Amino acid sequence: MTTPARTVSKGPGSKGARWLSLRQELAPRRRALLFVLAFALPLLLWAAISYVPFLWHPLIEVTSAGDETVVGEYDYLATGMLVEKELFAARNAELAAAGKAAAQGIPKNPIYLPAPHEVARAFYTGFKTPPARQGDLWLHESLLHSCRIIFWGFILSAAIGLPLGILCGSLMLFSKLFEPFVDFVRYMPAPVFGALAVAIWGLDDAPKIAVVFIGTFFPMVLVVANTTRQVDGALLEAAQTLGCNRRQLLWHIIIPAATPGLYRDMRILLGCAWTYLVVAELIGAKSGISAFLYQAQRYKQFDNVYAAMLMIGLIGLFTDQILALLGRFLFPSENGGRSLKNLFRPRAEDSKPAVLGGAT
Repeated sequence: MTTPARTVSKGPGSKGARWLSLRQELAPRRRALLFVLAFALPLLLWAAISYVPFLWHPLIEVTSAGDETVVGEYDYLATGMLVEKELFAARNAELAAAGKAAAQGIPKNPIYLPAPHEVARAFYTGFKTPPARQGDLWLHESLLHSCRIIFWGFILSAAIGLPLGILCGSLMLFSKLFEPFVDFVRYMPAPVFGALAVAIWGLDDAPKIAVVFIGTFFPMVLVVANTTRQVDGALLEAAQTLGCNRRQLLWHIIIPAATPGLYRDMRILLGCAWTYLVVAELIGAKSGISAFLYQAQRYKQFDNVYAAMLMIGLIGLFTDQILALLGRFLFPSENGGRSLKNLFRPRAEDSKPAVLGGAT
């Protein structure tokens, strides 16, 4: 007897999942496509604005100033200048009235919006160009220095803020004792502590680490406390019914249940730490990638400014993606991933022979 075919509902990750399904995961290929488009679309828009003359290009780059002997209100035009279109047209009107050769130019964007190829060239040459002064750091050394500032500032913040936040989220005593003051200081911009940090720790790296610490510590305590409070109360009630004391509830119920959420919180807060980096490195002696940015802004080398911004973004994105991948193995129950212990073991379904056709 043949079993009648059953209609199998398509899961949220199947190929037939709709693009606009509410709160449903997309197929892996679609996720990969959207990930690429997330970066390709802004890049295409940037390239269009840079290379298509009729899209914007409000300025004119003078390639030939025309007859420079003609005296007029706009006779200061010179080859290589970036001028507004109205000014360029006014100079040509002066030259036309005098019967002289007109100025020539090409449409250009403002200096603060370089083309993608100019930024790519600056990105490459930044690592190949030696420091302008003897004793200064190469660009890759400056990047490593910035990473050390972020590392120590965030590690120190997490070493204190993470356990304090867990205690605030678990015990009302700690919540009422610490959270009001933490919430008060949280609204103070971290850079305002820069002068005080320099007065206490001098001009080296310590005040920079302190600014990153202050910028992440106070939000971390509140975020961690809130995540800890979201642990299912039914778990605590069941554990208390089984005779667990307060210490066992904290170490064996609350912390394990909150750990996946706390891991996600740390990823987000690490990104917040990077937002304080540029300000922190300009406190005291300028250092790291921020010193490179400062010099580029000072001399209006905006291709280097964009290149440095891309470097910071790429380092942050790479770090976050590595942490996200690691989280899939650390917390497999959260996303259907594989634990580190079973990473190199074949899946059970992979070892089973494929069954074709319907059930018999």
